[in-house]
Amino acid sequence: MNNLIRPARHIPVTDPTPTLSVNPVTLPAAGRGLPLELRVTAPVSGHDLGVILISHGHGPSLYLPSKDGYGPLVDFYAARGFVVIQPTHANSKVAGLAPDAPGGPLFWRSRVADMTLILDRLDDVVAAVPTLAGRVDRNKVAAVGHSMGGQTVGMLLGARLTDPNDATATDVSLIEPRIKAGVLLAAPGHGGDSLSDFARTAYSALNPDFSQMTTPTLVVVGDSDVNPHLSPRGADWHTDPFHHSPGADHLLTLFGGRHGLGGIAGYDAKETDDEDPDRLEVTRRLSWAYLRSALYAGDPAWALACAALAAHAGASGRVDGKRRLTP
Repeated sequence: MNNLIRPARHIPVTDPTPTLSVNPVTLPAAGRGLPLELRVTAPVSGHDLGVILISHGHGPSLYLPSKDGYGPLVDFYAARGFVVIQPTHANSKVAGLAPDAPGGPLFWRSRVADMTLILDRLDDVVAAVPTLAGRVDRNKVAAVGHSMGGQTVGMLLGARLTDPNDATATDVSLIEPRIKAGVLLAAPGHGGDSLSDFARTAYSALNPDFSQMTTPTLVVVGDSDVNPHLSPRGADWHTDPFHHSPGADHLLTLFGGRHGLGGIAGYDAKETDDEDPDRLEVTRRLSWAYLRSALYAGDPAWALACAALAAHAGASGRVDGKRRLTP
């Protein structure tokens, strides 16, 4: 029970079950500069469990951009039937590499490689969690990314990237076909003139091409997510993955939402610029429902969630779609 949630409580989800978290799980990673550390959180019961990989952002906090952040999402997804795996990417302040190391400061190639390594070594990851063996469906894998993590996940879903300041990065494709669906949370939009002068120089790799992003995707944005430090365009910059990709079939717009989307990065976190329990709950419930219907054929969670949002929590946000979600 959460007494802070009001309209969003009408959006249906399954009842939570107890979860187990194992931290750290360490994977050797030759050539990465350091091993890959993970946190794995899973329900203590249930079978045919889907897998969600979560890619953290490049935010200012010391610990939230790591395996130790994003508890509000991780706890919610795991308590409702998913095995959630959180890598600590190389851009993490607490356990990453120095910003001036090769590939820094964003380490965009390394971040994508982290997710691929997890899938390559998924049996080892599962074996590290007591009682989880034999309960995971390897064919039901999704990825969720926030902010810079959204760009990471976008590339796994098929988005391409050209870094104008890197001659080796032209139309780079790193699509991961083992990932069947994704959620982009406040992800970067187009580069070029859509970037601020600062970002074009410091973060030139924020230059995705969404025209080849074909994997089913939910894009989540806040209509007040304005950051002139990165883009002069305003909040609509974050809607580019929806408008310019064939795979992004739905857009969830959170009214009044900023980059924190209600508080997804951590509980009572200073980094959250729009802390709101109801907004957070809409983000959690709608993203969970999307992945349930995308990964489990015939699951009505997404249709039911959209109907409930419109009927009971329409002041919180709106869903726009290009077509019906087909599992």
